Amino acid sequence: MTELIGQRSTRAWQDADTAHFLHPFTDFQALAHKGSRIIESAHNIYLRDTEGQRILDAMSGLWCVNVGYGQQALIDAATQQMGQLPFYNSFFQTTTPPAVALAEKLAAITPAQFQHVFFANSGSEGNDTVIRVVRRYWDLLGQPERHVIISRWNGYHGSTMGGASLSGMTYMHAQGGLPIPGITHIGQPHLFEFNLQRRSAGLPTVEEAEFGQMAARWLEDKILEVGPDKVAAFIGEPVQGAGGVIVPPATYWPEIQRICDKYGILLVSDEVICGFGRTGSWFGCETMGTRPDLMTFAKGVTSGYIPLGGVMVGERVAKVLIEQGGEFEHGYTYSGHPVACAVALANIDLMQSTQLIEHVRDDIGPYLAQGFESLRDHPLVGDVQSCGLMAALHLVRSKSSSGPEVFDPQLGVGMICRGHCFGNGLIMRAVGDRMIIAPPLIMTRAQIDDMMVLIRLCLDRTLVDLRTRNLWV
Repeated sequence: MTELIGQRSTRAWQDADTAHFLHPFTDFQALAHKGSRIIESAHNIYLRDTEGQRILDAMSGLWCVNVGYGQQALIDAATQQMGQLPFYNSFFQTTTPPAVALAEKLAAITPAQFQHVFFANSGSEGNDTVIRVVRRYWDLLGQPERHVIISRWNGYHGSTMGGASLSGMTYMHAQGGLPIPGITHIGQPHLFEFNLQRRSAGLPTVEEAEFGQMAARWLEDKILEVGPDKVAAFIGEPVQGAGGVIVPPATYWPEIQRICDKYGILLVSDEVICGFGRTGSWFGCETMGTRPDLMTFAKGVTSGYIPLGGVMVGERVAKVLIEQGGEFEHGYTYSGHPVACAVALANIDLMQSTQLIEHVRDDIGPYLAQGFESLRDHPLVGDVQSCGLMAALHLVRSKSSSGPEVFDPQLGVGMICRGHCFGNGLIMRAVGDRMIIAPPLIMTRAQIDDMMVLIRLCLDRTLVDLRTRNLWV
């Protein structure tokens, strides 16, 4: 492969890419005009493209390379398993040792209510599985009318038909006739956005603690609107990731848990991003103090080295599925893929042996939070949030004692900033005008310092750019 890469220029790779590769979440016409960035190698927290640029990957690939690039233990695990048993399925009452060993390991590191796992290949497939499991559970209990699942606007749960329906992204729903029946949404716990709307309506702003409980009660309002006898489950990310690293107030999740308990509905924690150390605990539900009945995972379970996902099924649900019996008509060819499971085992072992969770919780997470707080003095930064090793800053047009003024979304200021990030060797994602990061958990304080220098540099260059375009006065 190294020889193959050396045989082509960046332009040649871009031409071949345009000719044959349809990318996810992409304007194909725009990409064909611009040309893709070609990443050819990676080590630790850094990428290198075919132009030789070294790039600090502050997004862990796509929220997933938790242990960083080039970990030999994971490479060796994949190589060894490929040599011994590269594949067998888990249909036909069959299994493989890596799948069983990983199921045992996941039962050991997840909260106590989880003793069973259903394997998938991605978070999207995991959340499709959630829909099937939730509805199967209520069917077996003789309550098939309890089929409605409540999610949140701007939450992200994947892009399959089921996952995209659970997701609260209206631009996704606009394509493909979504959401599918039986899924409805409530508002997100985004205090900055909520208070912007209050100010524009001439209403007083709301304090964080009060807002947390207010936003949680939107769930109860929706349950009563739909009918408690028809609601099956509520699903949410502990911290909304793709929606912009929206960290809810501390009062939010305890009230969500109370409401779920009150009406007997299942609570689903989507841990695809928040799981495996991202929030400073093994799982985000532990950081937020909830007791979910189902928990979706993917990404960090293998640190992205091999695709793997799944659903942890709590005993409340698993007991019904097992004791009631009957065929569960759902599954995937690669459920419990032996190579993926072997890599996941090596990944979890590495995280445990290096105390990576404690590193995030006690050291590097608080250090990152301190760094992001220091950005509040920048003219473009109107808000910052962080949790563990994920953080966000909100770009604003101006700041005053009465509150920030935001940019017109049509200006694409976040994308302008993202361009300066890429141009200066930093991957930072733009969600509207919200700039977000979720770097590898192995980062050191020195690397955090380097990243903060790059972020401030890119903010400065964005400000100069906006002034040049007469978008900043």
